Amino acid sequence: MEIPGLLRAWRAQAGRKLGRGKPLTQAEVAAELGVSVRWYRDVERGGPGRLSPATADRLGEVLLLGPDERMALRRFVAGDRPPTRTSGALPTGSLQALLDMQMPYPAYCTDGVWDLVACNQAMKEWFPWVHEPRANLLRWALASREARDQFVHWPEHAATYLAQLRFALAATPGNAELGALRDELLRNPQCRRLWEEEPRVVAYGDGHRFALRLPRFGRQQISVVSHVLVPAYHPDLRFVVLTCAEGGGGG
Repeated sequence: MEIPGLLRAWRAQAGRKLGRGKPLTQAEVAAELGVSVRWYRDVERGGPGRLSPATADRLGEVLLLGPDERMALRRFVAGDRPPTRTSGALPTGSLQALLDMQMPYPAYCTDGVWDLVACNQAMKEWFPWVHEPRANLLRWALASREARDQFVHWPEHAATYLAQLRFALAATPGNAELGALRDELLRNPQCRRLWEEEPRVVAYGDGHRFALRLPRFGRQQISVVSHVLVPAYHPDLRFVVLTCAEGGGGG
């Protein structure tokens, strides 16, 4: 679902937020934006490129969008789309050193399609799947039985990952690799049901809290927090550190 489809879904969601039981109409949105209904209808038919940054910001207000939804809309309008895969030489030495400095907590880097780029020893011990050829975080988290067993309340966690995938698709429209990953994951009925439940987008999942039962800790439940950074010269990468939530065990 790219921006045109999301705009329609967000109109419906705004109506629910306002307690109306029905979507905002295109005419109502157009009136709030100060444009013609025909102009706004064209936007929802696939012409969001006509939106200026200022109009996109106002549209975010009219549709009662959260910060991640507004970020996806702004990135689409600005055309500021980082590549899916990292370009140029990676600073592998400094990157690995920074990952290793996060010990004893797991830390890793993924690219724009969630392929693993690098990780530290704790990540390898907590999550042995990282040793697999072309290890992919979303493919493991959403499609493997192991992940469904190890994530406490897997549907909630899976919905957050799917919302991150939706953000990436909205911000980089027409990306073939992301589209193929989406199609692969949505062949699973549970993932498709979660995908279709609501038009939620999540930019990075920074601060996301979740619980795990890992063999590394004898399947004792631990609670962790995800901290996400974006390297300045590699905006296609995500640098992630998992720390234990207060009283969450692990280490």
